[in-house]
Parts: sequence; C-alpha cells; structure tokens
Amino acid sequence: MSDSNPPPNKIENWRYTVIYIIIGLVLTIYVFKLFSYQIIDNATYLAQADENRTREISIQTERGIIYDRNGYVLASNVASYNVTITPALLPSEEGAMEEVFRQLSALIDVPVNNGEINDETVRLFTPCQTDMGITQIVYIARTNAPYSPVRVICNIDETTAMIIREQTINLAGVSIEIVPVRNYPTGSLTADVVGFLGPIPAILSEEYAAQGLVADRDKVGYAGVEAQLQDILSGTNGLRVVEVDAAGAEVRELEAPIEAIPGLNVELTIDTRLQAAAQAALLGEINFWNTWFNETRINNAVVIAMNPQTGEILAMVSYPTYENNRMAREIPAYYYEQLAADPTLPLFNHAISAELPPGSVFKMAAAIGILNEGVVTPQQEIFDPGQITLISRYSENEEGTPQNYVCWLETGHGYLDFIGGVANSCDVYFYKVGGGFGEEVPQGLGIWRLGEYARALGYARLTGIELPGEANGLMPDPTWKRINLAQNWSTGDTYIATIGQSWVLATPLQVLVSYSVLANDGVYMQPTIVHRILDNNGNVVQDFEPQVVWDITQDPVIHVYDLETWEQTDEMRTVEPWVVQLAQDAMREVVNSGTAAEEFAGMEVPSAGKTGTAEYCDSVADANGRCIPGSWPTHSWYVGYAPYDNPEIAVVAFVYNGGEGASVAGPIVRQVMEAYFELQAIDAGTTTGE
Repeated sequence: MSDSNPPPNKIENWRYTVIYIIIGLVLTIYVFKLFSYQIIDNATYLAQADENRTREISIQTERGIIYDRNGYVLASNVASYNVTITPALLPSEEGAMEEVFRQLSALIDVPVNNGEINDETVRLFTPCQTDMGITQIVYIARTNAPYSPVRVICNIDETTAMIIREQTINLAGVSIEIVPVRNYPTGSLTADVVGFLGPIPAILSEEYAAQGLVADRDKVGYAGVEAQLQDILSGTNGLRVVEVDAAGAEVRELEAPIEAIPGLNVELTIDTRLQAAAQAALLGEINFWNTWFNETRINNAVVIAMNPQTGEILAMVSYPTYENNRMAREIPAYYYEQLAADPTLPLFNHAISAELPPGSVFKMAAAIGILNEGVVTPQQEIFDPGQITLISRYSENEEGTPQNYVCWLETGHGYLDFIGGVANSCDVYFYKVGGGFGEEVPQGLGIWRLGEYARALGYARLTGIELPGEANGLMPDPTWKRINLAQNWSTGDTYIATIGQSWVLATPLQVLVSYSVLANDGVYMQPTIVHRILDNNGNVVQDFEPQVVWDITQDPVIHVYDLETWEQTDEMRTVEPWVVQLAQDAMREVVNSGTAAEEFAGMEVPSAGKTGTAEYCDSVADANGRCIPGSWPTHSWYVGYAPYDNPEIAVVAFVYNGGEGASVAGPIVRQVMEAYFELQAIDAGTTTGE
C-alpha cells in the first residue's frame, strides 16, 4: 500500500497576473468614467439634469385692442372656455375614473369611447380637432405628459363652463381653461382694414418661437392691421421656471416669474360711421345697377376716403369682403376654401392690392405735365373732331401704320383749351398733347416725361400704408416693354398711355393719393391708417403727426429729359404752383359744367373731381367673350374732393365693370362726401351742446 498523496492544485503565477491586470483595467475604466462624468463633462451632464428637472412655462399675454378714431372698438379680447383633463389627477380606481368620463361626456357631448389607438392616430392627434373619445384622449395624454392638462373640447359656451367649474369636486382632474380670443364688433364692415388672426404657420414657427410665442397656443395676424402691426399688438409673453419631478409634476418655483407685457392698443384713422356710410353707398349703387340690368353685372368695387391735408384714411371699403368673426376662434377650412375659390377674391383688399387700368382719372398726370413742360399753354385750343388718324411707328425710319383714335364723344368737342380738355375729359385733346400731332402740337409730352409726372403724384410706387399686400401699379415705358414683352415702343402706345389705358395700372389708393396731392396744393402727405398707439392704461405712446412725402412745387422730383435723345439728364425740376392751381380749376369745372355736372348738381359743399371710364380685358371678361376689339367692357372711376377751396376729404370710387364713371362711381363719391359733412355737423353740434 502506497502512502503517497496527490500534489496540491497550484495556480500558476502568470494566471494571477492576468486576473490582476483585468481587475486593474476595469477599475481604471470606472475611475476614468467617473472622472469624466464628474469633472470633465460635469457642465454637460449638470445641464442635462437641470433640463430634466426644469420646465419653462410661458405665460400668455393679452393682445392689444384696436379702436377707430372715435374710440369705437374694432377688435377686442373675449374669453373662450376649453375643457381640460390632467391624467395624473384623475381618480386611481378604474370605476371612479369611468364615472368622471361619463359625467363629463353628458355635459360636453363628447363620447366616452370613440376611435382606436394606434401609431397613426397618435401621430395625427390634435386636441380639440379630433373625433376621439375622452378615454382615448386621456390615454394619449397620460402616455406623453400625465401632469400636463390636455384639451378635450374647445370653445364651449359660458354656461356649460360654469356648470363644469361648479362640479369640479365630483370631476377630479377636470378643469376649465380660459383663453383670450379675438372679437370683431364691426365684423365685415372693417374686415379688410382690421384683418384676423390665425395659428402660427409651421414654416415660421422658429421665427415666432424666438419671439417667445407658443406655436400651438398663440395666434398671429393673417391680414389687415392685425398682420401689419403684429409686433405692436402682440405684446410679450411672460415666463415661469419651475422644478418638476420625474412624472412632470411641479415641485417649486426656481426663479421669480417674469410677468407678461400686454400688447399696445392701436387707434386707427378710420371713422366707423363714415365707413358704414361708404359701404351703404357702394352697395346701394351696385344693387341699383344690377337690378337695372337684370343681371349681376357688378360684383366688385372700392371706395376710399382720405383727408388730403393729413394723409389720414377715413374710410376704406373693399367689396366683396368676408366675415372676420368667423376666423376669431379658429379658421374653418370649408369657409376659407370657399373664400379662396371665389373668383371675386373676397380675401383680397382691392383698395390697395388690385392693379387696374385707371382710364381718364390718370389724365391729371398728363395735365400738369403738359403745362409744366410748356407743351401747350393754358389758353391754347386743340381741335377735337371726334376721331384722329395717327401713323403709328415702332422706329423713326419706319413707314408706319395708320391707326384711328376716337374720343368718347363721337361727334367731337370741337376746340378746347386746357380747362375745357380736362372738364370734358376729351380723349383727342390728351392724345395730341401726350404724343404730339403735326403742327398743332409739334412736341408732345412723351412717355418718359409722362412717367415723371405720374410718379410725382404717387403712381407706380408703394404708398407705404400700414396694410399688407399693397401693389406697386405700373407706369410702362419703352424699357419696360422691351424687357417684359420683347417689343419696341410705338407712337400709339404713348397716345393710349396718356389717357390711362395701354399697360398703365394703378391701385384705387394710388389714384386717390394723386388727387390728394393736387387738392393739397402739391403737397404729398403720407397715407396712413394709424392715428395713435396707446399703452394698456390709455397713455399715448405714439401720437399722430402728419408726414410730408414731398411737395412737388418745392422739391425737385421731376427728371428733365433731352428732347432730342430722350435721355435723362442730371437736371431736376419742380411743378410750378400756377400749374397746380390751373389743375384745381379744371377739376372744379368738371363738376360745374363738365362730365360730372349732372351728378353733383345742387351739392351744398363745393367740390372738384374727375371722371374715369377705363376699358379692360381681364381673364373674366375674356372667358365671357366680352373682349371685343372696339367694344371692350369698362370700369367706372370717380375721384373728388371737398370743399374745393380748403379740402377736408378726398374720395375715390371704383366699380368693376360699372360702365360710365360719372353715372356709376360719381354718385357714390357724392354720398360719401355728404355723409362726411353731415357727421361733421353732428359732431360740432354735440360739442356746442356740451
């Protein structure tokens, strides 16, 4: 028997070494990571930790109120009531939670259960714009943010909201959210001026977020003053910084709250009473003529009233329009699509955005040009036989083509001086002085100089009024035609442009401005819709101060051209005061013995003005087969101001497809003027009585 024992198990030394090395590496990695987390990347992880426990809550501000010049409210804030549920505050027992849902459903008419929860429905879920039931809405909200209230239904009536608030003791987790929404007391009467609000567009969300606005809550201006003065009206949201726990519940305030700053209030230059009178005059005339012709002949029109001495817009009516109160809480898709599809463009402010052929109202640009440039003298008589023949050429050496140009009065006006030419709106008179005609008018004003005087009166340039969407209009010339139409300018183009046809385009506001400049002795006042800006306490932040753009009798705004080469020189000139005075005399004669004498007969306050009947051929007329050469349809224009010797008001009326300017647009202007002076008398009587 052997007493030898087996050798003990021995671990080789190199194995210990490997184990120690592995342990050392692991410890080194842990130490490095701890050092990295706590020392190197300390600021990064601390920021992440702070972000996880910190929540910034925006405090909604109050939008500024919009008034008219007399303090009448045009846009205000009213309370809208939303029903919300905070999932974390609902009863924990399933039966009790279901009972809350059933009671709430009976009050707000939202089903307890409706719809299915899946990836697609969750992705498309939008509070207040969903068909889901209360259970499904709460499920999505609990998954995302259990301590954040979710809107179940919006814009409920005040009575229902008060009932729910009274029953909150039995409706755990349910609350009423009160948010401000816009109210427009004057509705469609001032919609084109005031505008409306809408949700922040997705494409501009970052820009508005930088301004402190909340995309799914705050609204911004979409049209009118609401859009143009967004920065003034919107105010500044406040801010709360709070600590939250892992479930999102608020624990404590981390910083002193920053209070919201209300938006500034805006007082417009509009007089709502005159606005109503202007709208009534416009609609009355439209209804009269549509009834007369037994068809809807007129479906688009504009009337604007302005103080030519200050630039204040007193009334601005664009027809057709829309009801901005329907956009106050949300923009109904069906209503917006209906407006957008309407060929008469009710969302379009025709007063500032429609570029139209001005026709004969444009003749006053040529009128001051021909006198100031010495093309004719005031007493020089030009013969109008009713029709003239012009050799129209595209270049000096071209043989040319004979073209007939007719006056609106087929028999002709005979011999007319300057005042007679304007008063009778004689087309042949302006053809000859605009483009020249043999020995009778050897050198006409020409298209280049015509453009200078047109721009001096405000054509072909933005007025800068505080409304979005203003159009430039167009004053064509040879360069424009070559670039845009790839054609040379012809002699006939100048003839037609002189009477406001051809490619000449203007907005109704530009036409009104041009006459306000002449009525105001050549002083161009900046048109404005804003009278004053006030703070929340009624203190004046910005008072109204009339702004002079230029004085055509003092400021050299007319470029001088070399009459041989028609190149612009470095010389500039003004318009002589006597020229402006003669233009005023001629416009006075329009209502005394000219084209508007019948329409303004017996008006107590002396006025002056100009008629216009502009041929047109747009897509609508073309589609209806009305663009017949020599017999195109016509728009109606009339511009006037009163009192003649000290103008307080200037008014323009434009009627689409209205026909003759004097008989259709003229009465509208007269009614607006008479309403203005009647209101002035009423106000003066009230002041006297006090």
